[in-house]
Amino acid sequence: MRPFAYATPPDAREAVLAVAERPDAAFLAGGTNLVDHLRLGVATPGLLVDVTALTSAEIEDLPDGGLRLGAAVRNSDLAADPRVRGRYPVLAEALLAGASGQLRNMATTGGNPLQRTRCVYFQDVTTPCNKREPGSGCAAIGGATRNHAILGTSGRCIATHPSDMAVALAALDAQVHVLGPDGERTVPFTDLHTLPGDTPERDTVLGHGELITAIDVPAAPIAARSRYRKVRDRASYAFALVSVAACLDVAGGRIRDARLAFGGVAHKPWRAHRAEEALRGAPATDESYRAAAGVELADARPQEGFDGGNAFKIPLLTGTLVSTLRALAGEETRA
Repeated sequence: MRPFAYATPPDAREAVLAVAERPDAAFLAGGTNLVDHLRLGVATPGLLVDVTALTSAEIEDLPDGGLRLGAAVRNSDLAADPRVRGRYPVLAEALLAGASGQLRNMATTGGNPLQRTRCVYFQDVTTPCNKREPGSGCAAIGGATRNHAILGTSGRCIATHPSDMAVALAALDAQVHVLGPDGERTVPFTDLHTLPGDTPERDTVLGHGELITAIDVPAAPIAARSRYRKVRDRASYAFALVSVAACLDVAGGRIRDARLAFGGVAHKPWRAHRAEEALRGAPATDESYRAAAGVELADARPQEGFDGGNAFKIPLLTGTLVSTLRALAGEETRA
């Protein structure tokens, strides 16, 4: 047992200050990821600050037709909300693809995007891991790499981000509201997570003591026809080998606009801007979809490993993107 202190501040501002003044403090909300890391010895906080009741658990309509998701909204409630299912089906599908019903009943909007990698070496405190212990090395490189990243990697880390919800939010151009010791700020969701570079221990741009209070999903007519597809080793309770969040606008057999993000392939949810640009104005055909995937994956760097590596992710992601866009284009045609 590792003892730690537990605090329940009266409001979010006091919670932020309590964490900011102690380097070994951490926020606790749903705790589905943090509790695992406490058990494994990956996380060893000296103070847990409970923010479960300090942020909104409501889903609010915004003037532009978008939605504000309170940080304390449970994943199960968010996935079931008729507004989310109607306006942003990609988000509802991504939420339902994650974890299990029991965990979705605990996990929160603010916490889900902040979960840390499920890299087996990160979770094993007996192995070197630059993310867990900066400068110790990366046991994943040359090890079991089947589940690891092919985009945006560095010589210090090849881990992937595990959240399904975060991939959908990246495609939807969400905005993150943050409260910190110096006040409030808003971060574009695509800028929230970081690539490993020389500092793989940093998962996000949030400073110590900064707390997510809400996430805004802007109005986007294109999102009404959207889909999330996840390829994994078993039908439930498994992390993505690859995943695709896609929104598509087709008229007259040509693509007017597209929003794409990939999961299971990078240290962050990967917004596929180059693929989007390649699709705009192109015919809605499998050939266009494959070409767009090729443009986005041109810089992919598959990992070798004693388990066969992860080069298979390139054709797997390409095929998943093609089938997802084909289905969405078919919906547009029928409409």
